[in-house]
Amino acid sequence: MTRFFLTLCFLFLGTSLLFSQTGSTLIKKLSFTGDFRFRIEQDWNSQKSDDTYRDNRSRLRYRFRFGMNYQLIEWAEFGMRIRTGFKEKQQDPHLTLGDGLKEFSTVPLGFEKLYFKAHYKKFTGWLGKNTFPFEKQNELFWSDNVYPDGVFISGKFPLKSSFIQSLQVNGGHFILGTSGTTFDQDQYFQGIQAVTSHFNNRLTIFPSFYYFHEMPNIPDGNETYNLDYSILHIGTKATILEKPTVKIGLDYYHNFETLKNNDSIPQQFKNQKDGIVVSTNLGKLKNKGDWMFGAYYTYLERYAIIDFFAQNDWVRWDYSSQGSPDGRLSNFQGVELRIAYLIRKNFRLKLRYFIVEQLIPYGISKETGQRIRLDLDIGF
Repeated sequence: MTRFFLTLCFLFLGTSLLFSQTGSTLIKKLSFTGDFRFRIEQDWNSQKSDDTYRDNRSRLRYRFRFGMNYQLIEWAEFGMRIRTGFKEKQQDPHLTLGDGLKEFSTVPLGFEKLYFKAHYKKFTGWLGKNTFPFEKQNELFWSDNVYPDGVFISGKFPLKSSFIQSLQVNGGHFILGTSGTTFDQDQYFQGIQAVTSHFNNRLTIFPSFYYFHEMPNIPDGNETYNLDYSILHIGTKATILEKPTVKIGLDYYHNFETLKNNDSIPQQFKNQKDGIVVSTNLGKLKNKGDWMFGAYYTYLERYAIIDFFAQNDWVRWDYSSQGSPDGRLSNFQGVELRIAYLIRKNFRLKLRYFIVEQLIPYGISKETGQRIRLDLDIGF
């Protein structure tokens, strides 16, 4: 199916360029983006809940993405992007060299973006499938690789106050699984967010509220029950110094849903609904030869977030024993240390180290894990 759609896209573009008298205009309205990542990865000390250990693992991985935008008119555009990755692994577009491709077979591709976007004065909105549109500063709540389907609108308003320079309001409705009946029966999430800028844009505060309706406890159609989430997110990031650049960030999460009456949830998890992420970064990747150093501490209780929409970078835990390859990245605390170097524009190296421990064990032992990754990212 992916090949069919890609063929149609390129046939359409080729025909337009060859036979349309406005071919040059079409070219001017088109823009292209792409990137390639190559990753070296090592995992070790990954303890299971039954007190045994997963085998240490070394992998070579890669990711490719290619996107296209068409400026329909001054205030509206269409966009799309394809990527590598197995369709059942929404959190992970990376492929492992020699893993599952059966004697050098073809590479799986899929669309991660297909949208129509428009703007009018202070307002912007889009329809379709696009990047998670709410302000965030890491992937501990929502992975950069998970692209929601839905409707989004945003308005940004400059303010004359000496304390608040601008106010941006974001809102959207996104369908995770259609019921085939009425909208209120769908699996969906809704979000509302305010983003305020202070002290000449050195401080940003972004309180948010997300309501998730009828979420499965296990992704990919293997759920045994559904539940709602009502998550408050208070986020803030600040620039402490300009030269050298020093930034700090703080995220707090709280799920307001009452879980005490859900008999499917074990007693020890019914109050596990809070999370916090603290980060600091030194330097920025702006010019050739720049370095950046970062450190993150994360404490996420089981139901503070939806674990299979969040990042799957920190540790190897997943739902594979329950029929899904997606990661289960909550109910843990851990640290990430990172170093990044800009070789040249759109060409960088990034080294990340993770150490993680489970908060409440599912078995007789807490799960653990250590991981180190070296990424080479090339954009074009």
